[in-house]
Amino acid sequence: MALRRVLGLGAALGRRGCCSKRPLPPDFVEALRAVVGDPNVSTAMAVREQHGHDESMHTGAAPSPSCAPPDAVVWPQAVGQVQELAALCYRCRVPMVPFGTGTGLEGGVNAVQGGVCFDLSRMDAITELSLEDFSVAVEPGVTRKALNGHLRGTGLWFPVDPGADASLCGMAATGASGTNAVRYGTMRPNVLNLRVVLPDGRLLHTAGPGRQARKRAAGYDLTSLFVGSEGTLGFLTQATLRLHPLPEATAVTMATFPSVRAAVACTVQVLQAAVPVARIEFLDEVMAGACSRFSGLELPEAATLLLELHGSRHGLAEQRQQAEEIVRLNGGSGLAWAEEPEERGRLWAMRHSAWYAALALRPGCQGYSTDVCVPISRLPDVVVETKRDLQDSGLTGPMVGHVGDGNFHCLLIFDCQDPAESRRVHAFTQRLGRRALAAGGTCTGEHGVGLGKRALLLEELGQEGMDTLRRIKAALDPHNLMNPGKVL
Repeated sequence: MALRRVLGLGAALGRRGCCSKRPLPPDFVEALRAVVGDPNVSTAMAVREQHGHDESMHTGAAPSPSCAPPDAVVWPQAVGQVQELAALCYRCRVPMVPFGTGTGLEGGVNAVQGGVCFDLSRMDAITELSLEDFSVAVEPGVTRKALNGHLRGTGLWFPVDPGADASLCGMAATGASGTNAVRYGTMRPNVLNLRVVLPDGRLLHTAGPGRQARKRAAGYDLTSLFVGSEGTLGFLTQATLRLHPLPEATAVTMATFPSVRAAVACTVQVLQAAVPVARIEFLDEVMAGACSRFSGLELPEAATLLLELHGSRHGLAEQRQQAEEIVRLNGGSGLAWAEEPEERGRLWAMRHSAWYAALALRPGCQGYSTDVCVPISRLPDVVVETKRDLQDSGLTGPMVGHVGDGNFHCLLIFDCQDPAESRRVHAFTQRLGRRALAAGGTCTGEHGVGLGKRALLLEELGQEGMDTLRRIKAALDPHNLMNPGKVL
């Protein structure tokens, strides 16, 4: 709650906070039960609090008092039930909040005006798999790992990997990306169609029912409108996804550098040389040391890059040679390629444990992850300036990033009971966002806006851009019932 007060979220949400939000209409919960059955509706406080926050620091977690919990949680199991529930909430003017796995990082599932949380995890069908068309349709309860497990043995996979085993429809809702985006793209180009339940219960197929063309030029791009909409325009109840062939061969290496600037400059040169990297991940020396201790791998405490290459066995040899030359030109060392799945798995498990490794730097403290994305040409300067800002602010903030896209994160570990430190964290995140904007970048490359970056979004898009977003929101959700208080 301390960080929430410092960030000023109470004032921002004061129009309908926890003390002033409207109660549910009489007999409304019974009407919910009539749609999905008694076992699929809960008003228990523990369940509501569980669904009232994600992994961010934008509200207090249970049992702290908070405006976040919804008034009720429902578990629809079919799209028709989602339509009925949405129509009921729309008629009664009750706010609706979609919920997938709760792994977001900007407060996107916090029910700041109460209402009903739609937990879509029990809708978990995988359908319409076409090996010839490289496509599949998934419902909101299907996670990234579940889909790739289903695809095992087909020669195909879904490569977008944000780290957490998130819901694929939730990943579409937040415009997620991750370690593989430099090669395979973010969620946006990998979503071919969406089945959306609109706030009043109507059903929309953003590319038309049953359509899965890999490109289209027919009308407005409604699919891209809903990708990244963060649950503010409707419920994503099915996503048709683009699949990719598994590479014949994969190799991973880790290189250390004499400075942060050298590591990031190497990234830029690898991309300029058209080396087709599948992943290129950056860890500063604080993060490398933390990951080394947490994972048990013996790594130097130095600026580090992890590079992964995909291709044929013959092509991989040439790519490795190119990458090694560029690494050495930038003072990098320690190159040793891992090709066996177990070795590669250990390296990526170390990288994916970065959040927990960072938390272990200050046991008992809280973490706050923030991200920005800048043009590749500006990346070295922005990363170095951010590193200097962290040191000058006296903050513990190891840095990690998907630097092949110009996207990086600061994992800020702080004592949320210390108001002075909380204020320094807030001030730093605002400076970081504005530094990215000044460099021609964005205030968030993959976490989304949620509650935490609404002010920066205005600075990024300008007043006319925000007014346009509001007009779109008003056209689809005139009563502001879909995930109110987020993005806008």
